[in-house]
Amino acid sequence: MVRGSVSERPRASLGRVLNDLGATLLELVHGGAESRDGTAIGGIVIHDPIGEEQLPPHALVLGVGLSEPADIADLLRDLGPQKAGGLVVRAPVAEDDRLRTAVRESGVALLGLARGASWAQLAAMLRSLLAEGDVGVDAGLSEETLGGLPAGDLFALANAIAALVDAPITIEDRNSRVLAFSGRQDEADQGRIETVLGRQVPERYWRMLADRGVFRDLYRNDRPIYLESLPDVSMGRVAIAVRAGDEILGSIWAAVREALSAERTQALCDAAKLVALHLLRVRAGSDVGRRLRADLLATALEGGVGAPNALHRLGLTGQPVVVLALVAAEQPGTAVGDLVSARERLGDALAMHLTAVHPRSATAPIGDIVYGLIPLTRVGSDGEQRAVRMATEFLDRVGERLPAAIAVSPVAQEVGDLARARAVVDRVARVLRDRRGSLRVARLADVHVETLLLELRDIVAARGDQPTGPVARLLAYDAENNGHLVETLRAYLDSFGYIPAAAAQVYVHPNTFRYRLRRLAQIGQLDLDDPEARFAALLQLRTMVTR
Repeated sequence: MVRGSVSERPRASLGRVLNDLGATLLELVHGGAESRDGTAIGGIVIHDPIGEEQLPPHALVLGVGLSEPADIADLLRDLGPQKAGGLVVRAPVAEDDRLRTAVRESGVALLGLARGASWAQLAAMLRSLLAEGDVGVDAGLSEETLGGLPAGDLFALANAIAALVDAPITIEDRNSRVLAFSGRQDEADQGRIETVLGRQVPERYWRMLADRGVFRDLYRNDRPIYLESLPDVSMGRVAIAVRAGDEILGSIWAAVREALSAERTQALCDAAKLVALHLLRVRAGSDVGRRLRADLLATALEGGVGAPNALHRLGLTGQPVVVLALVAAEQPGTAVGDLVSARERLGDALAMHLTAVHPRSATAPIGDIVYGLIPLTRVGSDGEQRAVRMATEFLDRVGERLPAAIAVSPVAQEVGDLARARAVVDRVARVLRDRRGSLRVARLADVHVETLLLELRDIVAARGDQPTGPVARLLAYDAENNGHLVETLRAYLDSFGYIPAAAAQVYVHPNTFRYRLRRLAQIGQLDLDDPEARFAALLQLRTMVTR
């Protein structure tokens, strides 16, 4: 196992998290003023009741599945000596003196996650606040400021805009996904709460706005638009498009009880220009980060002399890892641009999914494959199975909208094992592509024979070998007489010689199939009772390069 340390650059304290996500997503259940000190959170860790995580200093622990006060109190006491910053459990949290005592003795704050919010959503938001995904200084946003606020800090920007217009704010992208939101969301209506909890405008509201032409009007105007009333929404909305030249980057939405004054309308217009600068800065930093992460991941997967340093910069030293390879299914008639876009969306979704499971996971596209590295929190023989479960859960979540498949490598215990793991998932991914959706998640053990056949086919193609012996004679006969004898032989071999199944495969009567078998044995000079002859014919048929 590779040893080393990881330097982290946390950016937010627990107080900042409570200020930005509080009231809407999180509440401080127990913990005093010390919970809001300026100590930076060192990382996000999902509690594993079986494994033994080594927490970074002042970590925020997500207590998924914890509900009993006794279990929560025990975990708080365990986290105290590890200097954890806080423990998040699902709200409502029962009133219990044991919890107050445990918080006081451990010094670990207890927070509640609002109903309706998922752990994956919380992990993603916390990650964006803490910038845990940054890979070194080069990949992150610099310390420069825009409009007096740290460049790219959209949550601070949303709070500043909320103060200017005196209304809760969301900043959204072109697809109505919430990029950041201000405090005071509890003052808004149920529609806004659903939007923030889901980090996406709910489908029914989005459809209603689209049908009423709201997005068309929004993107055609330079000034804010006011929506006085919407069905099932108790407050009005003021929205303005965020532009960079002719490009629409997103929009700002304020939940209001009446139209904004002229002064606040102008403040919102000015804010939209500042948001555009921040969004462009975020995009620039993201592009740099993507390129750097892809380079580091590629270096690590090569397993050469630069692999240990690459793993160190990715934060993956000291643990065995499993490699995933995600391939987007190529649908007939799909344009190249659409396939690239789908691959990017899948890669982003996979990154969010894996980091919600393990914050140190790393993903990056290399060529037309999105690779992922999953560190294993405990050593065991079931590492591949756990990775298969993660991959299956991810594909179940994205559904059929983005058809894809994922190859899973053996566990890489050492840096030198990574190159072999990458070679394995590449071979498995090729089979998954060849299967065209019939298999979604696979390890080498699931498709070993198919990988060998594909490699044999490559050798045959490279040498220019042509079929010989019985198969060559049958191909020549079919070409002249349209005799379907090769098709008959293939069905016979694939069905292990079971005539009814083979006949059904080629849609003929079993007696007709028996007649064809006799003909092919005669014409091809093939002894079907000889296992070596059958194997040789099967191998040629499976590796034959069709032109």
